[in-house]
Amino acid sequence: MISNKTNQTQRNYLVRQFMAWIRPTSGINSTRLFAWVLIAPAAAYMCLIVAWPLLETVRLSFTNAGIGSEEYVGWANYEKLLNSRKFPATVGRTFYWMFLSVGLKLILGLIGASLLAANLKGKAAFRVLVMPPWIVPIAIGCIGWLWLYNGHFGIISGVLQQLGIIDGPFEFLAYKRSAFYSAIVTDVWIGTPMITIFLLAAMQNVPRDLYEAAYVDGASRWYRFRRITMPQIMPTFVSMALLSAIWTFNSFEIIWILTEGGPRGATTTLIVDTYKTAIANYKYGQGAARAVLIVAILTVFMVLYLWLVKKVNRKFGDNK
Repeated sequence: MISNKTNQTQRNYLVRQFMAWIRPTSGINSTRLFAWVLIAPAAAYMCLIVAWPLLETVRLSFTNAGIGSEEYVGWANYEKLLNSRKFPATVGRTFYWMFLSVGLKLILGLIGASLLAANLKGKAAFRVLVMPPWIVPIAIGCIGWLWLYNGHFGIISGVLQQLGIIDGPFEFLAYKRSAFYSAIVTDVWIGTPMITIFLLAAMQNVPRDLYEAAYVDGASRWYRFRRITMPQIMPTFVSMALLSAIWTFNSFEIIWILTEGGPRGATTTLIVDTYKTAIANYKYGQGAARAVLIVAILTVFMVLYLWLVKKVNRKFGDNK
């Protein structure tokens, strides 16, 4: 019994000594030490799941790593990638995919947010109905679109035949151009609700007295939207545009479930090309080189994001 009490006393003493060591007593240095101790577990976790895989990918990009073999080859993977005839087309296709999809998401999200913010009957129900594409898992949503795009029993092909627009079944995912734009439609359907909700939240934070004053002065609805709503929600709009661009650039599940990058590479973006090279063909070194280039491109987006958000907040922050 005495031994147990002694052990408990020793443990309590050690705990008090540790807390006294990390607790800030006086001065800036002790406060910083206490802050670093608190964030150390999270920092170690982030280094484990982010920094180490990134460094390992960079290392693999300088090798010809495959199944059971690995040899240092220097810049050979990058030279082979940059000299490939398909690489420029893949990069151009990726940026076209990103800009078209993000542009449609922003336009539809802005329209949807404006409608949901209006004083209309049943708007609460419409706010609920706009959420399913965002809530439903991407895989399940894409499987639903696979059914819609099917030429023989899909709804879209059937409706077009009934309207006389097409003469027979049309396989949307079997042709290069239709497959690409079909994937765009699916990506827009999945991504628009999130942008709509964020823009709606920004619109609801706009002071109502600004609209009332403009209405008293005889300003039209379009003028109020252009001169009041847009400047007030611009920081959120820019943030969603850049974040959506990064997410769309990295989009993999939608393309892979619908077309697996086909037909004939029509929907192969940089992410899909990296997966095919590294995982499907077991060329880990070449796949790692592609991944490093993607990280470099996204780093540029990140810098652009931080710079543009700072500039927009500085310009429009005084209007709030």
